[in-house]
Amino acid sequence: MPALSLIIPAKDAAPYLPTMFASLHRQGPVLETTQIIFIDDGSADATPQLLAEHGARLPHFEVIRNETARGLANGRNQGIAAARGRYIAFLDGDDWLAPGHLSAMVEAIEGLGVDFVRTDHVQVEASGKRVLRRAPMAVRDAVLDPRLGILPVHDSTMVDYPFAWAGIFDARLAERGLLQFPADFMTAEDRSWIWGLHLGADSFAVVDSPGIRYRRGLPSSLSQVVDARQLQFCDAFAAIFALVTADAQAERFWAKAARNWLAILHHQTQRFAAGSPVALRREFARRARAVSAPLPPATVHEVFAAAPRKRQAAVLPFLPERRALLARSF
Repeated sequence: MPALSLIIPAKDAAPYLPTMFASLHRQGPVLETTQIIFIDDGSADATPQLLAEHGARLPHFEVIRNETARGLANGRNQGIAAARGRYIAFLDGDDWLAPGHLSAMVEAIEGLGVDFVRTDHVQVEASGKRVLRRAPMAVRDAVLDPRLGILPVHDSTMVDYPFAWAGIFDARLAERGLLQFPADFMTAEDRSWIWGLHLGADSFAVVDSPGIRYRRGLPSSLSQVVDARQLQFCDAFAAIFALVTADAQAERFWAKAARNWLAILHHQTQRFAAGSPVALRREFARRARAVSAPLPPATVHEVFAAAPRKRQAAVLPFLPERRALLARSF
């Protein structure tokens, strides 16, 4: 059994693959026991040719080819289904690794004996500027309860840091269904995923190993597009609310889930502004109201009252009991 399965989904990643493959060759001896699963998600560029060329130089390299693109969530799930490693890690095809990163992550999860380990990353702008982004957990190199990564409500916490590639995971989590991503999600696939992980796993840790180089703001990224696929953030939060509702400690986490919803909803109101098609704005409003409807009224009042005025004005049309919210907050 390989020590590690590295899952890399990508579509039309040819411009970035040489850098990614070069970084794999700098991972040290762990590469000899790493199963690399590349999901070619319907690429129409030179990706297949580059995979054949570079894959031949790696000891355990496999390609899963989708003739039609199935999206990042489905691609990762395909990789999980094919994984044979004791541990699982993710990498996007347009990103790359610092030397020795995989070795450091395997050493960390084995040494700490936890279900999963999270780490910092370096954000690489189109200009070439690099910024270290720290995982929002001050306690490092210690075994922690994953639920400690959810709160406090109004601080950035580990559920606000959902990047699947910023860590390593025990394969037993996949057997428990905790690594699977929501099927058919094209965007926001990691939002409910990270909540399920922190609510369902038994232990985790955060370590100082900023070995991921993450390209931000690529023109091909869906985050740069405004269309119906972006509305899946509503489905993601509906799934988060379902997870919280089913949890024995639901009252402990409702405010955090609701606060995150208002923050993301505020951001999305700016994205789906007057310049987007009328039908898309109407569907956005319909789905946003549907997701907000089952929120506990007391929780909505609490997080709405604590929100900045601009956020209150932006999200109010999509919340239940609007008159009551206005009466209590102004």
